[in-house]
Amino acid sequence: MLSRYLKISLIQIIVLDFIWLNAIFFVAGFGLRQYDLQIHTGADAFLLVANVAWAISLYTTGIYGLTQQLSYEKMARKTVQAIVFFLLMLLLFLFLYGELYSRFFVIMYCILFSVLVVLNRLVFFWVTNSILKSKDVERKMVILGYNEMSKKLADNLVTEKSNLKFEGYFEEYNKVNELSYYPVIGNLKECVPYAKDNNIREIYSTLSPEENPYLYTLAYEAEQHFIHFRFVPDFKMFVNRQIYVDYFNNIPIISLRSEPLDDLANQIRKRLFDLVFSGLVAIFLLSWLIPLLAIMIKLESRGPVFFVQHRTGRNNQTFRCLKLRSMYVNKDANDKQATRNDRRFTRIGRILRKTNLDEIPQFLNVLAGDMSIIGPRPHMLKHTEEYSRIIQQYMIRHYLKPGISGWAQVNGFRGEITEDSQLRKRVEHDIWYMEHWSVYLDLRIIFLTVANTIKGEKNAF
Repeated sequence: MLSRYLKISLIQIIVLDFIWLNAIFFVAGFGLRQYDLQIHTGADAFLLVANVAWAISLYTTGIYGLTQQLSYEKMARKTVQAIVFFLLMLLLFLFLYGELYSRFFVIMYCILFSVLVVLNRLVFFWVTNSILKSKDVERKMVILGYNEMSKKLADNLVTEKSNLKFEGYFEEYNKVNELSYYPVIGNLKECVPYAKDNNIREIYSTLSPEENPYLYTLAYEAEQHFIHFRFVPDFKMFVNRQIYVDYFNNIPIISLRSEPLDDLANQIRKRLFDLVFSGLVAIFLLSWLIPLLAIMIKLESRGPVFFVQHRTGRNNQTFRCLKLRSMYVNKDANDKQATRNDRRFTRIGRILRKTNLDEIPQFLNVLAGDMSIIGPRPHMLKHTEEYSRIIQQYMIRHYLKPGISGWAQVNGFRGEITEDSQLRKRVEHDIWYMEHWSVYLDLRIIFLTVANTIKGEKNAF
C-alpha cells in the first residue's frame, strides 16, 4: 500500500545522504581550517572514495529491499550496517594514504556524516508516522467474504504500517460458523450502502466472481460511488506457493516463479558480464597465478595440476568442471564428498580450499560457456541424483548455469552437507537468486565472496 511512497522517500533519503556526504567535506574543511582544499592534492581522492564507499555500503546492506514494506527496525539495522561498512572502507583508504589527511578533520567528518545520516532517517520516521496518523490520508476498507484468505488479508493489513484502516467483513451469515476476531458487519447486499454511509474508500473481495456473479454488480455499484473495488484471487487453491502473473496479448498467464533470465536481453547482459569479468581475471590473474600454484602442487605430490570432474550443469547437462588439485590422487574423488578433516587433502590443498583458490580455473569454464560467474554451485553427478530424491525442488536450480560463487555460498550455506536442512536452505537460496537476478545482485555477491574470503569462513575447508 505504501510501496510508491517508500520508493520516492528512499530516493530522497539517498539523495540527501550524498548531499550531506559532500557538503560536510567542504564545511569541515573550510570551517575547521584543518584542510586546505585549494592546494591539497588528496582532496579529490578522499571525496571520490567517500562517495563510492557510501554507494557500496548502501547497496551491499540491501537498503533497496525496503521499498516493499515499511519496517523501522529493518531500516535502523541496515543504516547501522551501512555506516559501519562505510567507516571500515574509509579507514582502509586512510590506512593506505593516511599521511595526507588531518586526523581531526577525518574524525569530525565521520562523526558529522554519521549523525546526519541518523537524523535523516529519524526525520523520515517522524514524517511517515505523522502521515499515517493523519485522517486526511486514512482510507477505510472492508473485505467481502469470510474465509482463510480474507482472515490472512485482514491480519496483514492490521500488522503492516499503512494508511488503510480495516473495518470488518461482509459475508452471508449462514457461511460464518465461528466467532470472528474482526466484526462481520453484514451480508453482501449491505456492503455498498454501508460503504457509502461510512466513508469506506476500498472494498476487497476474496470471493470468486465465477461462483458469485453478483460480485460484478457490487463492483459496478461501488465504482459509481467512487469506491475502489479490488479482487483478491486465491491462487493457492491451484498451487500452494506464491505465483506470478504475466500477460500475453491481454491473456493472463500464471507462472510458479519469476525468472528474469528467461528474458533474452537479460541473458545477453549476464553473458557479456561473464565474458568481460572472466576475461579480465584470466589476463591479469590466471596468467601468472596458475603457473605459480601449479609448481607448488607438483612439488608436494605426484599427479595432475588440474582436477577435472564431471558435474551437473544447466538443464541437467553434464560438463567438465575444472579445479586445482587439492588432494592426493585417490579412487574416491568422484564419489566421496570432502569433509573437514579429510586426510586426502595435501598441505597446499588445504590452503587452496580455505582461500577458494582451487576454484579459480573455473573462470575458464565461464569463458567456455559451461558456467557463470554467479549461480548455483555445481554438484557431482552422484550427489545430483541423491539430492533430487531428498528435496522436491532441487532440480529447479539447474534452470541456470552453475556459478563459481552463489547466493547460498555468501550466506553461509557451503561446504559439506550433513543434514537435509542444510541442503534445503541451499536450494532455497539458489531459487531465490534465480527469481531475483540482476547485474547488481551479481556484483553484490562477488563483493561478498571476496569479503568472506578475506575474513575467513567456518565452512571453508
